[in-house]
Amino acid sequence: QVQFVESGGGLVQAGGSLRLSCVASGRLFSFNAIGWYRQAPGKQREWVASIHYRDTINYAGSVRGRFTISRDDAKNTVYLQMNSLKPEDTAVYYCNFSPATSDWGQGTQVTVSS
Repeated sequence: QVQFVESGGGLVQAGGSLRLSCVASGRLFSFNAIGWYRQAPGKQREWVASIHYRDTINYAGSVRGRFTISRDDAKNTVYLQMNSLKPEDTAVYYCNFSPATSDWGQGTQVTVSS
């Protein structure tokens, strides 16, 4: 069973950048689609971005042009480069398969101050 561990969150000012990492405990295969998700206080978890077989990539409209998802299967790692951060990006960020399973990790907190 693959489990994901997220890291790289922190406190940043609006307009700043962060790079999140997601390491899988088991082997990721190139055909495994992986997604980043986030949950803001008082809101439901939402999908942010996903990377599919042969690097087909999709983004939520709210982050398109600012966030970049990538993967390194040799390192069992998926990344989320976040630029031009906004206060509304504040959330706990998670990675999971895409579509997501019910097995969520601890996530990593991203806080963007105005």
